[in-house]
Amino acid sequence: MASSSLSLRFSFLVALSLALHCAFGAIVCEDLPQDVCAFAISSAGKRCVLEKFVLGDGSTEFQCRTSEVVVEKMTEWIETDECVRLCGVDRNSVGISSDSLMEPQFTAKLCSAECYGNCPNIVDLYFNLAAGEGVFLPELCEIQRTNPRRGMAELLSSGVVAPAPESDASPLAAAPASI
Repeated sequence: MASSSLSLRFSFLVALSLALHCAFGAIVCEDLPQDVCAFAISSAGKRCVLEKFVLGDGSTEFQCRTSEVVVEKMTEWIETDECVRLCGVDRNSVGISSDSLMEPQFTAKLCSAECYGNCPNIVDLYFNLAAGEGVFLPELCEIQRTNPRRGMAELLSSGVVAPAPESDASPLAAAPASI
């Protein structure tokens, strides 16, 4: 009898803990203020993004939204102000692209031991952005530490351009001649 009472109490405490976590501890992107939205990860493991909307009167409004990007190893994460500063990112960024990897000052901050070793969320985000460009971030960081100009050249030359469609005749030969 005592063990069933103890088991019932334990089950109640676990259920209460889960209910409290869901009610108070969950990170929902749409509930986050603008100043912590960028570089946050929801309880569902999706990245939060800051979006800009133009209202009917011409004024702009910023809202935090949930993206479809799932972060495999992190949930419920709001990036610290220290990491934002160390990595050289901006919380007011509307959308994030790989373009910043082309800026030597940004890459130097991202690849610094302080950022790369202590800010896994930001590093993961830019790791994936770099991979989308065909660049392996750890290699880019190593090159950046040893020869920053070479790192930028490799990034610039890494873009893959789809080949033009092949045909038997050139487009100029197929076009009617005009006199």
